[in-house]
Amino acid sequence: MNRLRIVLGLWTALFCALLLWPAFGQTPPVSWPQRTVRFIVSLGPASGVDISARLFADRLTGRWKQPVVVENRPGGDGVVAITAFIGARDDHAILYTPTSSFTAHPYQLDRMPYDSRELSPIARVSNTVVTLAVPVSLNVGSVGELIALIRKQPGKLNYASATGMTDLIFDGYFKSAGLSITRVPYREVVAPVTDLGEGRIQAYVGSYAIVQPHLQAGKVKLIALTSSERPSFLAQVSTVAEAGYPQLTFDGLVGLFGPRTMAAAIRDRIAADVKAVASDPIIIDRLTATGQVISLGGAAEFAASLEAQREKLAAIAKQLGLKPAQ
Repeated sequence: MNRLRIVLGLWTALFCALLLWPAFGQTPPVSWPQRTVRFIVSLGPASGVDISARLFADRLTGRWKQPVVVENRPGGDGVVAITAFIGARDDHAILYTPTSSFTAHPYQLDRMPYDSRELSPIARVSNTVVTLAVPVSLNVGSVGELIALIRKQPGKLNYASATGMTDLIFDGYFKSAGLSITRVPYREVVAPVTDLGEGRIQAYVGSYAIVQPHLQAGKVKLIALTSSERPSFLAQVSTVAEAGYPQLTFDGLVGLFGPRTMAAAIRDRIAADVKAVASDPIIIDRLTATGQVISLGGAAEFAASLEAQREKLAAIAKQLGLKPAQ
């Protein structure tokens, strides 16, 4: 009798567990957001990243039933936006930025003004298409021809780039190849393209969106893309890898970061919602128009992409003899 009671008890427990299994297997709903969400953007109004941030903010406002506002904090190659974001200490503040705005900071700043561990990847959103452009007047039609001209005229040509990351990548290549070309620093990203069109600098590495007006005016031309793959809207332009210079390859990652204290469930919720609204044809069309390609990924995928970028920059910095700032 005792054995029968034990068996019946075990079967009853198993039956109850099976009834409760769906409840245990479900992820509890995340009660977030509970108030206005802020997208802190590291670039100014009307930039490609700003446009995409506003598109996603609009769609997510409808999905989250809470306002999502965009705050532009340009300056310092991302430092202004990052320090504002970290200082907020708020799980309703999200940093929306290209990773090129900060990955080179340890090698270009005398002292790090923030702790990068405070940036917790949430989602990869897009890739900004980055181009290598030259003035039409230079009569150069490929990366190989540009390299040959630099070699032929050491120290006489000038170039500029949009971010610290592109500075490191191109400076590293030029040093490894024994090439002498002067990098001209600019405070903002529009002036060098104007100088490029006028022939005052001979090469520029920056986003397609910035170069596009001068390209349409017939003053500059694209000789390569730094992207891993050609986007459909620039299928006629070779990548640097296809041109024989894989060392210059990098993708302009753009994504969302939360504070280090943000719960993983909230980060997963945000990433899932970003993925859900990214299929909107209007978002895809507008991103294409601003030289961006949808490239979605969750927190783990974004973190892996970011780590690969950091490893590449660390190797280049070592080659250039640069030590990371503390």
